[in-house]
Amino acid sequence: MNRLLFVMIAVIVGAFALTAQAAPRYGFFDHSTNTWVTPKYHPGGPSPVKRQRIRYDGNYKPGTIIIDTTERRLYHVLPGGKAMKYGVGVGKEGFQWAGTHRITRKAEWPGWTPPPQMRARERAQGRILPAHMPGGPNNPLGARALYIGSTLYRIHGTNQPWTIGSAVSSGCIRLANEDVIHLYENVSVGATVVVKR
Repeated sequence: MNRLLFVMIAVIVGAFALTAQAAPRYGFFDHSTNTWVTPKYHPGGPSPVKRQRIRYDGNYKPGTIIIDTTERRLYHVLPGGKAMKYGVGVGKEGFQWAGTHRITRKAEWPGWTPPPQMRARERAQGRILPAHMPGGPNNPLGARALYIGSTLYRIHGTNQPWTIGSAVSSGCIRLANEDVIHLYENVSVGATVVVKR
């Protein structure tokens, strides 16, 4: 009897171990801190859009970032007729914009200071935004930010990766955290950013 009980317990423990190994791990590995980052809120799971290297025969020189807000894709032009293609979240109705600027600053785990007009809009909807939120896994700006010219807009990560491919922001361009880290590591301050509608 004891032996049978022992075997049954071993089988159950083994099944739990296999299930834990098979379950997808939500989050991403941040190589700058050598840690696995799991956002607190993740009801929708990971981003449905994966980055990929593609052929590129356009007129923009290597290093240029092209954001097609209609297609909801960001292209980072590479040498040799290639580009890295990323899925992005873009501005919702009434918050779309277009133009050519440059990356003026880069930040790891940026803090978020919502502009007064955004705080006023949200307050009118019954939602209170903080005056400032320190950077971290639960910050809406995600793991990295690239600041666009003198605008209020950024290319940044998100703690809501399931929104990638949607029109959801107040004008900023958002990528899954794994993708914004990848882009951040391959883009220099001064890079041209072309936003198309």
